[in-house]
Amino acid sequence: MRAIALLAFAGTAVASAKSTDPRAGRVAGKPANCVRLDQTNRVVIADANTLTLRDGRRLWITHPIGQCTRLNPNDTLVLEVWGSQLCRNDRFRTLQPGTTIPSAFCRFGEFVPYVKK
Repeated sequence: MRAIALLAFAGTAVASAKSTDPRAGRVAGKPANCVRLDQTNRVVIADANTLTLRDGRRLWITHPIGQCTRLNPNDTLVLEVWGSQLCRNDRFRTLQPGTTIPSAFCRFGEFVPYVKK
C-alpha cells in the first residue's frame, strides 16, 4: 500500500512540473541572435538554466552558454546592454539576495521565440 501511495505522489509531481513550463502550449520558431529590448518586458530567470523574455504574445527563451553559475529565480540579473538589443554572447551576472558581490560573467545563448498555437 505504501509503495502505491509513493508512486501516485511521484506522478502528481511530474504532472505539475510540466504545467509550469513556460513553453507549454507554444510552438518554437527560428532562433535569433538578438532581441529588441524596447519591445520586451524584462528578462526573467525561469530555472537553473533558462532565461525568458516576453514580447507581446511571443515568449523568447535563452540558455546561458559556456561556464555559468547555476541560475536561481530569486537572484537579480545584472545585464550589460550595449544599444537597444540584447544579443547572443552579451554578458550578464547574477546577484543573490543579501549579497553585494555578483557572480562571474555569463553569456546569453540564442534566443528561441515561442508563440501560442
